[in-house]
Amino acid sequence: MMGTREDIEAGFDEPGVPVWAVFGDLMAGLLGAFVLILVCALGMQMELASKLETEVKQRQAEAKRLQTLEQALAAPLAAGRVTLTNGRIGISGNVLFAFNSAELQPEGKQLLKSLAAPLTTYLKSRDEILMVSGFTDDRQMRDNARQFADNWELSAQRALTVTRSLIEAGVPSSTIFAAAFGSEQPVASNADADGRSKNRRVEMAPTPRPSSSSVSAKPRD
Repeated sequence: MMGTREDIEAGFDEPGVPVWAVFGDLMAGLLGAFVLILVCALGMQMELASKLETEVKQRQAEAKRLQTLEQALAAPLAAGRVTLTNGRIGISGNVLFAFNSAELQPEGKQLLKSLAAPLTTYLKSRDEILMVSGFTDDRQMRDNARQFADNWELSAQRALTVTRSLIEAGVPSSTIFAAAFGSEQPVASNADADGRSKNRRVEMAPTPRPSSSSVSAKPRD
């Protein structure tokens, strides 16, 4: 049943919720949302700034590391006897070994002897270890090199030869290890003699020493 006109008019005269109170609640809600958004934005900005600072510090540390390595190898680098690319020390296989051989040539032995002291000093100052890697071109073993089953074995033996020579020259055995890559990871094309010569190489790369926790960790069953 609909109310009379007088009843409707009387309804408007009854006290209700003030408009300013509703508006105040609305503003309070909006302010709370704004503050929440602002806090989130500030948090994201602080996290981004922290990541950026960490990245800058890492780049500065890496630049300092390379600078230290360059200073340690200043003489052989200046003489062109070794190369340094992204922290990896490269030596042409032709300097160290005769073709398809893992026996050091006199020039190569003398070069490694000259590298032992600066490498030892660098590794000690950084508490790092040295990975000696052997690489070959992609040609198969010839009859006169049948003492090696394949390029993997040749690269492994060359890496071991360099490792042992550095140890004999004074590099602590606990700071060096050998690795073999065969014809994998070439730095040039194997289609021509010049490219194959570049691929026959030995590289030495300082790397972080494994943490004691990772060494002592046992695999789960």
